[in-house]
Amino acid sequence: MAHSQQPSLGFLTVIEHPQHGFFGGYLLLNRLARPLEFHCTAPLKPNRAQEILYGPTLHEYLFGEQIGQTLVARGSHRPSLICTDCPPAMSLCNLIDVPVVLLLPSENGEPNDAPSPAASGGSSSDSASAGAARWRIDHSHVQRRWHVFAWEGHRLAVASKDDEQKLIARADGLLHDFDLAEPFGRIRAAIEEARQAVRPT
Repeated sequence: MAHSQQPSLGFLTVIEHPQHGFFGGYLLLNRLARPLEFHCTAPLKPNRAQEILYGPTLHEYLFGEQIGQTLVARGSHRPSLICTDCPPAMSLCNLIDVPVVLLLPSENGEPNDAPSPAASGGSSSDSASAGAARWRIDHSHVQRRWHVFAWEGHRLAVASKDDEQKLIARADGLLHDFDLAEPFGRIRAAIEEARQAVRPT
């Protein structure tokens, strides 16, 4: 992955289609929220043997190693940080040297199109992607597993307190007045557009 001097933010999400499996999307934006790159994966559907053998770690393996790491490696820009709304994708932080942060819904509102951990086992209908499903965030699971903090008007989760300081140092000035939830809607719409474009007629 080539380094770039232009500050950028990466956004990674995964949606699940009941027939085709998991689709990953990765959008790189500059500080003005304009796109620099977009990458998406072909559908990835685990077989029954993988479901059995990976057990509760399956989604972290798929979202982090198989989807997230692959998409980030395709990027020609090196982002200051990568934001995800999929808790299983946080496993990516063990695989790359770019800070990975989980966007959480506001404390007094509904999820910002945010999916939830594999442990919750729940999903909801995605209006941007017909037939697709996303995860809902389980707050107690997040609080137990990650360090949660507020910054620049967002509720975020990272792997540790040290990661909070690293993130702030890397992204200082980038997130001012930046709606971190909005790019995920763009990714889901782009994935659905790509999915329909290759669907047999």
